[in-house]
Amino acid sequence: MTLQRKLSMVAAGVAAALLLPAAPAQAGGGALGWQLTPTGTEARFRGLAPVSAKVAWVAGSAGTVLRTVDGGRTWKSVGPADAAALEFRDIEAFDARHAVALTIGNGPDSRVYATSDGGRTWTESFRNEDPAAFYDCMTFLDRKHGLALSDPVDGKFRILATRDGGRSWKVQPTAGMPAALTGEFAFAASGTCLVSAGGKAYFATGGGAESRVFTSRDGGRTWSVTATPVPSGPSAGIYSLAVRRDGAAIAVGGDYAAPTAAPDGAAYLRGRTWTVARTVPGEYRSGSAWLGHGNTALAVGPTGSDVSHDAGRTWKRFDTGSFDAVECVTGACWSSGEKGRVAKLTHKH
Repeated sequence: MTLQRKLSMVAAGVAAALLLPAAPAQAGGGALGWQLTPTGTEARFRGLAPVSAKVAWVAGSAGTVLRTVDGGRTWKSVGPADAAALEFRDIEAFDARHAVALTIGNGPDSRVYATSDGGRTWTESFRNEDPAAFYDCMTFLDRKHGLALSDPVDGKFRILATRDGGRSWKVQPTAGMPAALTGEFAFAASGTCLVSAGGKAYFATGGGAESRVFTSRDGGRTWSVTATPVPSGPSAGIYSLAVRRDGAAIAVGGDYAAPTAAPDGAAYLRGRTWTVARTVPGEYRSGSAWLGHGNTALAVGPTGSDVSHDAGRTWKRFDTGSFDAVECVTGACWSSGEKGRVAKLTHKH
């Protein structure tokens, strides 16, 4: 997988989707919508890590990392000084001071940076030296144990692991990893191709003959894999997973090269079987998140946002603005995307 191909998401495919104004719709008894916050930058933020209603981090193009501690009223640029030529695609934050961020690319362009002082200083804790590896996304099972995912190397997806909160990383053996399909890879679209919940880790794929979801119950050492009905192809598959602690899961995706048409582009986990949603967003979606502990979930993409109130069985559009990523924490849901767009969810009765 070449960097040019992976970064093409920023170019041709998504360029076809115009940046449309927000258009809230009635959903769940009230009007859902996104309230934009002024970031003062044109960076594209595919990495999003809210901590609370007040504290959030975003990471994106041109090595840009921003942090807010006042609910988005103001943002401060806190990116690593030596990362200006790199592309951040994921960031995980524990609080206002501690965060870990991932850059993508072939070979040494895939790196991990960690900060413990709110971004004033960063430590490069991993630099990929394998030209065949390409890291897409990461997750933390708890504050110490984290994983990062690379596209297949020698026929298997590669896992990078930390046991000290991102300060050091080790490439894991692949004996417990099922073989990848021809052409299979993960999408570095929103930092949610690899997620974790309830002590388990999950990652989603596309690119090959079918889209699949891999699951690990032992911290990333061994994995099982399940096929899904979400269509897969050279630029199509599952772009985002969202999993609750009880195991309920949703998957969204489509084809970034055809962002306005995504038949069967959303599915939910029913027992051990993935089932296509009865009503899908119908367009490419790159990010998803559960809103709290109930059955409400969100999906976002460059052509709009959708809500499900029945755990992913049906979806309804509530906004037509462009976003790449969405994450929810207690008290707030945040989204981020192109042209410096970062927003918080509003719900008016």
